[in-house]
Amino acid sequence: MKQNRIGWLFLSPYLIHFAVFLAFPIVFSLVLLFHQWDVVSPLKFVGLQNFTKVFQDKLFFKALFNTFYFLIIHIPLQIIVALLLAVILNRKIKFRGFFRAVYFLPVVVSGVVITMLWNQLYNLNSGLLNQLIQSIGLPRVAWLTSPKLAMPSIAIMATWKNVGLYVVLFLVGLQSVPKSMYEAADIEGASEWQKFRKITLPMINSTFFMVVILSTISGFSLFIEPYIMTGGGPMNSTLSAVLYIYKQAFNFYHMGYAATLGFVFAIILFTVVLIQRKVLERDVGY
Repeated sequence: MKQNRIGWLFLSPYLIHFAVFLAFPIVFSLVLLFHQWDVVSPLKFVGLQNFTKVFQDKLFFKALFNTFYFLIIHIPLQIIVALLLAVILNRKIKFRGFFRAVYFLPVVVSGVVITMLWNQLYNLNSGLLNQLIQSIGLPRVAWLTSPKLAMPSIAIMATWKNVGLYVVLFLVGLQSVPKSMYEAADIEGASEWQKFRKITLPMINSTFFMVVILSTISGFSLFIEPYIMTGGGPMNSTLSAVLYIYKQAFNFYHMGYAATLGFVFAIILFTVVLIQRKVLERDVGY
């Protein structure tokens, strides 16, 4: 009996953390789905009104479109850049350990710091990128103030920040490929491209699958970048779904509606990841 008490004593910090920071928020958010609440006033039951409002909210669908637009740019770009860098760093080059650390460094730096840095780089008047462009006689580019360029600019920045993590994952996959397979291909006279297409890619299928899923989940959570760099503008062109949910909750205090938006968005994310999994499993033969 005494041992059980000691066990529960050591377990209690985790149980308290689970109850306060996970279980209670989940249960309370489910309650909010059917209520109207502005933090100050008492909860007001509204039934399915929040769900009805979601499917009539054009701005939410605009935010969803922006999020998918970001993913279409970000995921392929991130995979290509990460795989290219991993292949290079997997070779015997000078200062290989240094470059591996440098590429991973942005991953561990605060996202707010990275975003503020790129905000300065993209600055229309004093940004380094526009200064370089002007130095070769070209006009300045409205990286963050053009509705057409703002989201691609954010996607490039997000790729730069996160690519180090996926470089490491691809490196692990590349280092698991038996060298004997490349030696046999060399004997057969295979080119570098043939070795990459016929040996490397098939052997890192599981890593590729994981990178796609992680990139999708990370991309769906796009928030810090548009929040700091553009606030969702210009003309709502960078308003992500998570940023829209945040604004509904903490700018307008529509807590019940924000919870409903989050619930619907979570279902969309789950569905997209499930479809990706089915497609990738079919293509890689899992």
